[in-house]
Amino acid sequence: MPLAVRSVTEDEVAFFQENGWVHLPGLLPAGDAARLREIATVRLDSRERERRSAVDRAFGQSRDIAESDPLFRELALSPVLGRSAARLLHGVAEVRVQVTNLLVKEPDGGHGPTVFHQDFPWMPMDRSAMLTFWLALADVPAAMGSLRFRTGSHRHGLLGRSFVRDGDDQPSQHPWLTDLPLSDPLDLAAGDATVHHALTVHGSGENRRDTRRLSFTATYFDADALYTGAPYGQTDGLGLTVNRPFDHPKFPKVGT
Repeated sequence: MPLAVRSVTEDEVAFFQENGWVHLPGLLPAGDAARLREIATVRLDSRERERRSAVDRAFGQSRDIAESDPLFRELALSPVLGRSAARLLHGVAEVRVQVTNLLVKEPDGGHGPTVFHQDFPWMPMDRSAMLTFWLALADVPAAMGSLRFRTGSHRHGLLGRSFVRDGDDQPSQHPWLTDLPLSDPLDLAAGDATVHHALTVHGSGENRRDTRRLSFTATYFDADALYTGAPYGQTDGLGLTVNRPFDHPKFPKVGT
């Protein structure tokens, strides 16, 4: 049975473009989220658990899930989701998948807070038209560490990398960010999502409940973006050509 992904509304598009993030209640029905959760639980239970980096201390992950699992691939390549991503990104006609990911934040100190950061400073694309859908696979009350956003921060350009040294979260680097509104804590039901721009400063608290936080992310970027050649683990060794589009099976176009 196909996944029943809904389209974003005009109001949601307007909110996203103004604020750099938006809450999407019921992006998927709860039953579809349950189907995905069953697969995610098995995959996350078998993941590598060694914590080598600051990212690993904030949450666990299983990357590129859509490349190996057909149901997650159906979701990532959903024409509805692709068209929604293009509508949210102002002036973008078509998008490509950048990466898909399963995320888990363990309770009871298993993982700490996710520092406030931007996603884009690492990327080898020549433009920042990129966003991430963050889908709750089970209920994620705010106390579990649902994402929060510095509203309007996407308008301030690249602000530097985080997760590379102690104290390098965005508000520490740029104290003026605390003058921007911080989004209210969100209680997400299974199938709800948030979307944030790759320049939007975002983070989360630790999981203060007794069950783990489970989510799926799919990141999309402008299909016309050109490869800069900047070192990046996902693209190194793929044979991409500098100043050419990302024409590679790893970055399929979505929404056509």
